Amino acid sequence: MKRKWIATTTGAIVISSALAGGFAVAQNAPESLLPPGFDDPAPSPTPAPPPPPTTAQPVGPAPAAPVAAPVGPAAPLPPSPAETGPVELPPVPSISSEELAELPTLEQLEELSTDELDDLLGLKPQYDIPPAARRSLRQVGILGPDEGGFVTQSLALQPGSLVRATLAGTTRPLVSRWGHILLRRVLSSRLAAPESMSPVEFAALRAGVLNRIGEFTAARAIVQDVDTGNWDELLTANAVDAYIASADFVGACPAVRLQGGAREDAQWVMLQAICNAYGGNTSLANAQLGDAVDDDVAPEIDIRLAQRYAGAAGRGRRAVTIEWDGVQSLNAWRFALANAVGEPIPERLLQNVDPMLARAGATSATVPLGMRAQFAQRAGREGILSSRAMVGLYSQIYADTGMSGEATDDAIRLREAYVASDPAERLAAMRALWEGSDSEDMFGAYVMTAYAAARFPPSANYAAEADQLIASMLTAGLDRDAAAWSAQVAPGSLGWALIAVSNPSIGSADSSALDQFVDSDSSTDSQKSAFLVASLAGLGRITASDRSSYASSLDLGLDRQTRWTRMIERAAEVRNPTLVAMLVGLGMQGSDWDQMTPLHLFHITSALSQVGLSAEARMIAAEAVARG
Repeated sequence: MKRKWIATTTGAIVISSALAGGFAVAQNAPESLLPPGFDDPAPSPTPAPPPPPTTAQPVGPAPAAPVAAPVGPAAPLPPSPAETGPVELPPVPSISSEELAELPTLEQLEELSTDELDDLLGLKPQYDIPPAARRSLRQVGILGPDEGGFVTQSLALQPGSLVRATLAGTTRPLVSRWGHILLRRVLSSRLAAPESMSPVEFAALRAGVLNRIGEFTAARAIVQDVDTGNWDELLTANAVDAYIASADFVGACPAVRLQGGAREDAQWVMLQAICNAYGGNTSLANAQLGDAVDDDVAPEIDIRLAQRYAGAAGRGRRAVTIEWDGVQSLNAWRFALANAVGEPIPERLLQNVDPMLARAGATSATVPLGMRAQFAQRAGREGILSSRAMVGLYSQIYADTGMSGEATDDAIRLREAYVASDPAERLAAMRALWEGSDSEDMFGAYVMTAYAAARFPPSANYAAEADQLIASMLTAGLDRDAAAWSAQVAPGSLGWALIAVSNPSIGSADSSALDQFVDSDSSTDSQKSAFLVASLAGLGRITASDRSSYASSLDLGLDRQTRWTRMIERAAEVRNPTLVAMLVGLGMQGSDWDQMTPLHLFHITSALSQVGLSAEARMIAAEAVARG
């Protein structure tokens, strides 16, 4: 049953209550509970006669008589009602028959929760945090400048329209692992909003981008840095998406309880019931979810999972049967809820799981370890999981003696890659992990073995494996360990190219080795050569004449200008790394490196180098050459 009453109905209830209170004056007055003398003043006592003298008193000067205060004219008495006439009371608003018909019955009022009753009577507070505990909106974020974040005031003087367009235009994940890491870092920084943009909108736009690139935990942290009383519609929508994707349904309850009936979509209705259950009103939650089933508010599988989740609160436990028959796909709601309540998801629904669910599942503690391992390769190559995080995941799998299967086999191989006493055995374990992954996931395997590759001693005996070892090291930013192989790699090889762009000590690239690399490049449309030349040009490691010559022979078009190239060039000219990083994210959107152009790579590496982010520029360049 939908409980909706218009605002005039609320006024009618309040007026009716006031009128009813006027008839209560005729009842007997309550008996006072105060001790005697605390409610009515006691009568003045009669002066007692002086006691008879018993002994002689010393004779002294008589006390002075008190001086009486001067008496002025008496204040005039207020006029009597007979003199002023009857007092006019304000007219009582009339209530139409339609409004009376919409008044809730006593039975309906009894079924309302406290929050619904507050909504009905207009008593719900607009803020859920005491004034002394409310946080300022001057800076919103979780990474301060001393924690790896960007400068707080770096966007304060930038036009809000430019920042808004950049963030709103970033609608897809990035092709680059290192570009993703950079974008996550800048969006998570503790930043002041640009001019002409409200801090709430700025936080909402940042959270939206973090959701769209699969960083749901970071998005949740951003929205939690804004008091829920300040949330607007956009911030609420992005917050709910982050809470659901991270399986933190109860975390959304402060906003759901505070905003009440602000939304009427299926997710909001089910969240209201879940929040009522965890707020102690399980009977109301059961009734709401029961009504949702009867009214077909959402697919039955979604409501049944919500019933199971709500039933875990307090005394609301009851048997709820989950039927997957007829369910053709997973969405964020059913994926997160099923894992949160421990409901097994049919394997057929996990075969081609949506990439966004895979990104969420890779970092969720509610997802079984075996399933997380399926998603870890994607999360690793995209930058969601670090090398240390992947090693930590597979360490848990290795320690779980009850597990078996492909994930356990990979955990055993990964352990051998790190701890085997013979270098040949460590290399064989790494090679098994690389070759056991398909071409798309191989870069994720490189991330997993990055520190094992760095522990491998440079040796001419293993020069044939240098390309892959160096590529693996650079996924974790281990540029100096990679540079240690400089003497072992052949000029013009892939290993040489990776060191040429990643080594911080190199001033300029060897032109003859670059010629050899271009001549021997077998990649489609010489993409690796195009990326290498564009990166070296952006990093300033080839001369202007070489840049022009290679750009012409490879048809790179590095001198072409677009609106995006002009914006990132201008941001680099004014030395604004925060804006440059956001524009890097805008320019690296895509699902594959085939969608990256040498023009974009040139401007990205050049702009990052100009604003002091040369390490990020070098890692992006190395990744482009390795994955091109």
